[in-house]
Amino acid sequence: MNEAVPSVQIIRRLKATPARIFAAITKPEQIILWWGPDAGQTVSAENDLRPSGRYSIVFRTLDGAEHNPRGRYLEIVPDEKLVFTWEWPGHPEWESRVTFTLRPIEIGTELTLIHERLPDIGAVESHTAGWSGWFDELQAFLSFAPGDAR
Repeated sequence: MNEAVPSVQIIRRLKATPARIFAAITKPEQIILWWGPDAGQTVSAENDLRPSGRYSIVFRTLDGAEHNPRGRYLEIVPDEKLVFTWEWPGHPEWESRVTFTLRPIEIGTELTLIHERLPDIGAVESHTAGWSGWFDELQAFLSFAPGDAR
């Protein structure tokens, strides 16, 4: 029997260009302004945007919990695709993989997120809620932030 590895997939259509969205999810000076599953504060954002380069983001959720996902970039195709590992400090067994695919559409961009290799169904439920909120925060940032800032 072949058991599926738990994963999350979310697809959203956003009114922004792929270039604008790619910048929002890769540039630390933009990430710091919005990243997270709710309106909590993003404390820091660092990255070395190249294959095998590392990233680290620290954010606080509204309930006061602090989170620090980090990892390394596996594939970078500007304005089209971003693939990276997702690691939680203190839990090396939880390393998973996130893939963003950006496809231009008439109204802007179809952004697909696949977060795979999650440890269990509880992680799937938690990350589904987290990423859903993340998409809402991204959409709010894109609506508020000026044009195609890169």
